[in-house]
Amino acid sequence: MVATKSVSSLNELQYQLLQKECYVVVNSVDPVAHTPYVNAISWVYAPDVETIVFAVDNRSKAVKNIEENEHISITLIEDETTSVINGTAEIIDRQIDSVPIKLALIKVHINEIRDAMFYGAKIAQPPKYEKTYDPQAAARLDKQVMDALKRASS
Repeated sequence: MVATKSVSSLNELQYQLLQKECYVVVNSVDPVAHTPYVNAISWVYAPDVETIVFAVDNRSKAVKNIEENEHISITLIEDETTSVINGTAEIIDRQIDSVPIKLALIKVHINEIRDAMFYGAKIAQPPKYEKTYDPQAAARLDKQVMDALKRASS
């Protein structure tokens, strides 16, 4: 197995991917079972190369997990590779007032980023997703949430 080096800040490609909605997987730790709890999300934003903010339903188990254990990881599937971003999370706002649904705002300070792609392979096509509800309502909500993430970061 080849050792991969780790860094503590986003590279330019990662930073650019996280300037708009992006498919990522957030992993928190269940405080009772001590097992990973996984959420696939798209409301994620990097205000700088050392920080990521994201929004999740404020009733999500991820919020409760972060209250108990601040350590999380975020899996980012990029052009040609997969990166794991480890960090410490903080709940900044339990209810983002400027959006019509109950979302919590979480801020992550990046501690380590490492390439997690297996040897001898590359991602041929990054994941694509579609919203399965009213496209206009989805676009409106996405804009409200992403604007809130950007405001909270400034």
